[in-house]
Amino acid sequence: MTSYLVPALAGLLTGAGLIVAIGPQNVFVLRQGVARRHTGTIVAVCAISDIVLIIAGVAGLGAIVAALPQVITVVKIAGGLYVLVLGLLAARRCLRSDEAIAANADEATSVGRWVAVGTALALTWLNPHVYLDTVLTLGAIANGHGNGKWAFAIGACTASVLWFGALGGGARRLSRFFASPRAWKVLDAVVAAIMIGMAIALFASV
Repeated sequence: MTSYLVPALAGLLTGAGLIVAIGPQNVFVLRQGVARRHTGTIVAVCAISDIVLIIAGVAGLGAIVAALPQVITVVKIAGGLYVLVLGLLAARRCLRSDEAIAANADEATSVGRWVAVGTALALTWLNPHVYLDTVLTLGAIANGHGNGKWAFAIGACTASVLWFGALGGGARRLSRFFASPRAWKVLDAVVAAIMIGMAIALFASV
């Protein structure tokens, strides 16, 4: 039992380090949490998606993809373009008027459950960067633990569940703070800086 504790803890910490970074998925969970709309459903969709991707990486999909350098290059370029566009969109939101921000917040409260689920799935499964983090990176690290790779996977999956649960629950408690348009502008500015930085890092690694 003790021999599996170390890889499980490593998986928990590594998964947290990769998942906690602000990305389009996390921002959507935050926005829906603040709007108090379908938070539990969105948290479940994001966590389950991460679990599926982590298991796929640990099962060997990451090793297969890693053996094809051209695939990794394409994923990095596509991922870089994806997060760059999201970063530029966040930067544009920073420049909106307070009235436009308030209108956008009102729209968030009227989003239907299935529309919200579809958006969460798209932000997860159509984001090439998530494959670099979960399938390739976590898969490679997990397989480096030998027989403890599934303990590592359990730790990483636990990190995802804990993070999205905390993010969704915490966002609901921040709704009063985000009633201010200035708070949304600060959030979008931080998101824009991180997204653009991620895109530059991906392009530089090609």
